[in-house]
Amino acid sequence: MTDSWANEASGEEPAGERAGSGNRQPTAVTVGADLHLELRGPGLRTGLMDALREAVRNGRLTPGTRLPSSRTLAADLGIARNTVADAYAELVAEGWLAARQGSGTRVARRAAPRTRAPSGPQALPVSRRPAHNLRAGSPDLGSFPRGEWLAAARRALTAAPHEAFDYGDQRGRVELRTALADYLARTRGVYADPERVVLCSGFVHGLTLMAQVLAARRGSAGARGGARARARAVARAVAVESYGLDFHRSVLTGAGLRTPALAIDEFGTRTEELTAGRGGLRGIDAVLVTPAHQFPTGAALHPDRRAAVVDWARGAGGLILEDDYDGEFRYDRQPVGALQGLDPERVVYMGTASKSLAPGLRLAWMVLPKVLVGEVIEAKGEVAAVPSAMDQLTLAEFISSGAYGRHVRSMRLRYRRRRDQLVEALAEHAPESRVTGIAAGLHAVVELPPGTGERPMIDAAARQGLALQGLSGFRHPSVPPGRDALVVGYGAPTDSAWAGALAALCRVLP
Repeated sequence: MTDSWANEASGEEPAGERAGSGNRQPTAVTVGADLHLELRGPGLRTGLMDALREAVRNGRLTPGTRLPSSRTLAADLGIARNTVADAYAELVAEGWLAARQGSGTRVARRAAPRTRAPSGPQALPVSRRPAHNLRAGSPDLGSFPRGEWLAAARRALTAAPHEAFDYGDQRGRVELRTALADYLARTRGVYADPERVVLCSGFVHGLTLMAQVLAARRGSAGARGGARARARAVARAVAVESYGLDFHRSVLTGAGLRTPALAIDEFGTRTEELTAGRGGLRGIDAVLVTPAHQFPTGAALHPDRRAAVVDWARGAGGLILEDDYDGEFRYDRQPVGALQGLDPERVVYMGTASKSLAPGLRLAWMVLPKVLVGEVIEAKGEVAAVPSAMDQLTLAEFISSGAYGRHVRSMRLRYRRRRDQLVEALAEHAPESRVTGIAAGLHAVVELPPGTGERPMIDAAARQGLALQGLSGFRHPSVPPGRDALVVGYGAPTDSAWAGALAALCRVLP
């Protein structure tokens, strides 16, 4: 589209201030705080005014935004300062802009243009955000240690070598790998040589890498072994717990792996079923388990079953993927060490800061068997998907200074108080409901009285402004329906909101 750049009739544009200013294409420029303008119209002042009006209309210039000075904008555009000053003055008079002595020219605080709401069958219902989040797996984001984190970030930035700002090691910064190796060995009983630690952007990223590694191993085994080996390779699978997160299963099935289910009871996952190898549990390459605190049932894996799954891995050449998602939050029992400590060459330990600090940090780690380190790095590809180097260095400093341990202990006490208050309140207001899975973690399982049903309770909770989940939503597709129960997370509400959330829950339960 062609527009004329003719001089304005007022003659305020000095001759020659823009070479060849007649009959030009619109010029795109960046002004002020990276504001992109296209000047269109019969003259520069008119074009500038139209461009500024349009930027306000479409929201690129929001109310209160400070505009560049007339001198700066004129220099950026290559036009006379008077042209900009006159355009500003006219837009002030029209109410688009506001000018105050000492504060420059800003976008006026005008009401945003009203948009017509959709009507008819295309209209979508307006969803209300729940007043209280009682979903499982969410920590109290209001308790993030901002001051301590900022102090650690400053120390880390001051001490960071220049090469820390390069792409770096695909395993992640050595400072964080070293700090994690020491911390995990001391608190979780993990054998964690820094050379075996690989950092990733969240647990799902780590699980995706392991799925790729397992799928690649399956394919290479088939290529080496001919038709019979390829036929066996098709049956390869990763066993999962009968209750868990569906998107974890999706990661595995997306890599072409079957995900048969292992049953769960009050002693945790029935890992002895792996040795029996019945039905769909034949041809298992690996098993994904949450031994410290099964999600979502809350059971801890019995010592006999911990030994059984390690024996299976040794005998079958299998691999154990250990999800230690909230092993640090324990209340009524002695610490349960990580399964990885029983056989570091058969267990992939997977941990994250999403529960102890915040999921938005996207900081997670894997402690790998030595033979897998190269394969996982290869799966990452040429450009390693790792968290920000500065976040890694900050967490390393946060752990090494002791601030991480202090924060975890403080949150353990806070979550335990909430857990106790939940149990006491339900005993008083919903005595027919049974609370289980409360020895650790950030949630409890509330078994409902017979005939109550999960869906009516979830719908009633929504009317009370509560976001709740039913236990059936975590059930493996191959597992028949079981008990009706709610999975109640007590981690997400802030301290000030917790009492209200608990009271609303008690009003819902029968």
